[in-house]
Amino acid sequence: QVQLLESGGGEVQAGGSLRLACEASGNLYSHYYVGWFRQAPGKEREGVASIYTGYGTTTYADSVKGRFTISKDSAQNTVYLEMNNLEPEDTAMYYCAAALHWTSLSSLSQDRYTYWGRGTQVTVSS
Repeated sequence: QVQLLESGGGEVQAGGSLRLACEASGNLYSHYYVGWFRQAPGKEREGVASIYTGYGTTTYADSVKGRFTISKDSAQNTVYLEMNNLEPEDTAMYYCAAALHWTSLSSLSQDRYTYWGRGTQVTVSS
């Protein structure tokens, strides 16, 4: 089993920044896949960014490119999501997810991931 714990959410004004953290523990492999997802009230969950901790390969949704950065601290088994120039449309519950094996599914597809955290709320006010 793998456990994921998100932190760093909060409320900021439009144009502000937040850094989310996803700490992984449990039966991890040396390298694994981590994705950040978000879900706003009344909307479907969407993939925001992903990273493979082995090579550091990253993928971003078009809606966050240039504003969000995903990174890793392998020594701490932690993946970060740096969010800049936040917009009210970024308001959502943010979840991190992990997968231990490669699949052909998109790295931003929630079906790719086996393990999920409980989420951290991000609220951006205008």
